Amino acid sequence: MKFLYNCSIRAFSLGIGLGALFNRKARLLHRGRKGLLARIERAEAAADHGAGTVWIHCASLGEFEQGRPLIEELRRRYPVGGPQYRRIVVTFFSPSGYEIRKNYDQADAIYYLPADTPGNARRFVAAVRPETAIFVKYEYWRNYFAALKQAGTKTCVVSAIFRPDMVFFKHSPMGRFMRETLALPDRLFVQNEASRELLATIGFGPERVTVSGDTRFDRVVALAEKAPELPPVAAFVRNAQAPVMVCGSTWPPDEEILLELMKARPEMKFIVAPHELDPVRIDELIRRSGRKGLRYTAVSETASTAALQEATLLVIDTIGILSGVYRYGQLAYIGGGFGRGIHNTLEAATWGMPVVFGPAYAAFAEAVELVELGAAAPVTDAGGLIRTVNEWLADPAGLAFKSAAAESYVRSRAGATRIILASMDEMAQ
Repeated sequence: MKFLYNCSIRAFSLGIGLGALFNRKARLLHRGRKGLLARIERAEAAADHGAGTVWIHCASLGEFEQGRPLIEELRRRYPVGGPQYRRIVVTFFSPSGYEIRKNYDQADAIYYLPADTPGNARRFVAAVRPETAIFVKYEYWRNYFAALKQAGTKTCVVSAIFRPDMVFFKHSPMGRFMRETLALPDRLFVQNEASRELLATIGFGPERVTVSGDTRFDRVVALAEKAPELPPVAAFVRNAQAPVMVCGSTWPPDEEILLELMKARPEMKFIVAPHELDPVRIDELIRRSGRKGLRYTAVSETASTAALQEATLLVIDTIGILSGVYRYGQLAYIGGGFGRGIHNTLEAATWGMPVVFGPAYAAFAEAVELVELGAAAPVTDAGGLIRTVNEWLADPAGLAFKSAAAESYVRSRAGATRIILASMDEMAQ
């Protein structure tokens, strides 16, 4: 299986080269990996590694946000120029993470991850010299794990979650190979007790597995505490005659049912943050809504309050502010549930917002738990969305309960960062 695994890694790299001719994302990855190891070796040879190096690997932007509380706490502990300074190196597999966070100022170096071949893994580990390596959530790279173990690096996976249908639990050659891969890190920090119990069935005991929770809870709580005021949004919702719904990371199928809800609830105001900021699609969304709509970037902070209050649809056509936008609503719709899976429900829930989303949510533990608490509801079509919102708004006491349950759920689960770092300190002794 190891031979087939290495062949598949090389085949994927060749495929990226061919895909670069047709696909922007593949092109970015192909360019980013060109001469990558030599560049890393030069940069790391010239760098100050201080008292040691911590390497954090994230697949993409979502995993980066998951690992960010750990990165920022490590930087607070080991500041640049301080006596205990440690170098922090962050890697990404996906261009969607690297391109957005390549200038992140809390890390000393940010790279693409070279392809997981035995030679690449050995060269990367030799260049970076990590004292500790942290892989976020779903990243299980066999050759990197092996190279780190050979180098004596303490390695862990954080915010991991396991389900019975995953390959680790299959009675097959690939299942056995992936169980061997999973055995290489020193510690697995899992999100929940169900994951711990599953791992116990394949021989992973408490000396290898710690239930720490999910670092995303720490991240969304920190975001809420630091969220700046957004005067145009505040002016838009001021004196609203009905609860405001914030719709985050929406895709076209989400927007189709939201348009029906907008028609059914003309008294409500809607804030929509599309996942893809296509100006043509945004203009079409405003046109089809039949509402007086505004784009966030077209509204200055000095725009008249009257103009903003007359509008009933505000489209967030910029990135980086959605987590702060949620504070201005009373209900949230989370996009992605009619595709591969819903986006971040926690950013809304931390503000005490009951959430609605499409049917593809079962793989997201927080969404399942919010539904079980009554703080979230899945819908399959426009009719279901309209019925859900109508029922919620017809019961103010029930809506208040849902709001409190959503906020309490997030706040009560914060603290994974503290548990992980305390355990890592013990591992280092």
